[in-house]
Order: sequence, then C-alpha cells, then structure tokens
Amino acid sequence: MKVLGKMENQFFAYLQMRQLTTVRSGDMQVALGLSAIQERKLLSRLSRAGMITRVRRGLYLVPERLPVSGAWSADPTVALNTLMRELGGRYQICGLNAFNFYGWDEQVPMRIYAYNDKVFGEKELGSITVNLIKVDAKRLGAIRKVKRPDGVVAVYPSRERALIDAVYDWSRFNSLPRAYRWIRKDLRDGKISAAMLANCALRFGDVGTIRRLGALLEAEGIDETVLRSLEKSLKPTSASIPFIPRKVKKGRFSRRWGVVMNEA
Repeated sequence: MKVLGKMENQFFAYLQMRQLTTVRSGDMQVALGLSAIQERKLLSRLSRAGMITRVRRGLYLVPERLPVSGAWSADPTVALNTLMRELGGRYQICGLNAFNFYGWDEQVPMRIYAYNDKVFGEKELGSITVNLIKVDAKRLGAIRKVKRPDGVVAVYPSRERALIDAVYDWSRFNSLPRAYRWIRKDLRDGKISAAMLANCALRFGDVGTIRRLGALLEAEGIDETVLRSLEKSLKPTSASIPFIPRKVKKGRFSRRWGVVMNEA
C-alpha cells in the first residue's frame, strides 16, 4: 500500500467517516482547514497517484474504502452518471458497447461510447476513456435502463434503437454490413419487431438510414404496412446510394428506395 502523509490520511478519514464518495474543490478547505493552494495540490496529487478519480474540474470521485494497494479507479458507469448529473445532461451508451451488450459483437470495447446532449470529445474517467458524442436532445430516446446488482443504473438504447444506430452511424462504428446480419437474425429469431425498428428509424435516423432499412426490410418480406410507413417519409429522388457504403456501387437497383443493392 502507498504510504500516505498526514494530510492524505486526514482526507480519507474525513470522507470515510461521513461516507462520502464525491468531493468538490472547497470542501477540504473547511473540513481540514486547508488553504485553496494546499487543497488543489492535495487533490491533484491523489488524482495523479490513482487514488481518486477526477470527473471534471473541481469534482472527484473517491473510494468508500481505500484498497490495500492504494490504487483505485472509479467505476466507469458511476463516473459517467456523475458527470452527466453534474452537467444536467442526458446520455445513453451507444455503438460498440451496445453491440457487445446485446451479444452481436463479442469484442469488449476498451472505451465507452455515449451519446449525450451536453459535451463532445474524449474524456479520461480514471482508467477508462469515454467517447462523448454530443447530439441534439431529440436524438436521445428509446432507452433501456439496466440496474446492476449493486444498484448502479446504466442507460442503454433499446435493442431496435441500437440497430438503427448501427445503420445511421456506420462510419463512426464501422458497423455496416454487419448490422444487416444482426437485423436479419433478430427479425427471424423474433427478438425485435419490424414495426418498432421502422419507428426508431423514423425518429432517430436520417434519409440514408430509412432508405437502406426500407430496402433491407422489403428484401426480408416484411409487411407492406411497415414499408409504406418508411416510404411516406421520403421525398422522390433520382439520386442513388449504395446499400453498403465504401463498396463499389454496383448491383441491382431498388427504384423504390433509391438503393443500389451491392451486397453480393
């Protein structure tokens, strides 16, 4: 275990006695009689040593009990929840994390991807990097709150929403054409509803998403009512898009959806 100085021992003793798991700049000035400079150096020193986790400037997460090794990193979900609560924002885990959560992709992401309505960019939360993708608040929704045994709640997209994200945000997550296989299998296994999938595309997708999904669902023999709901949202166009981006646009042309079926 790392050897703690008097100030560090007082810091952890104070927080553990009061069962606090967060600390803000200014708290220790009153509690321990520190100057602003002393407090800033203490928090910085503990953060660099990996004994507390900086969530944002002036806000830190601390362990309920310091591990024997002294090193500690906040739970990524707790850190993300704390950050969003501090910013007054909403978020939902997305992309590779959602694909793994639903069992479509076995690869365990080394970072967390999250749509949110407050901040954009990469952020280090302890030992985990979080990719914060700022979107319009209207693009947040169709969520599933997952409560862990320890009571911590993580916000994921619904199964249908995660699949629509895989089509809509394909360039960010490199998820096409894999997403088409996931959609086909989930439809055939009865794990998703074509109607709900179409609804998610209309709410959270764009024109390209709707056109590609329409072409896919038509090829799968989905009920015409669902197809017409997608078709009604589209304006007539002579432009074509590939079913699989970044692949030669060559194959059967679906005039109804304006999609070149270049999957073969």
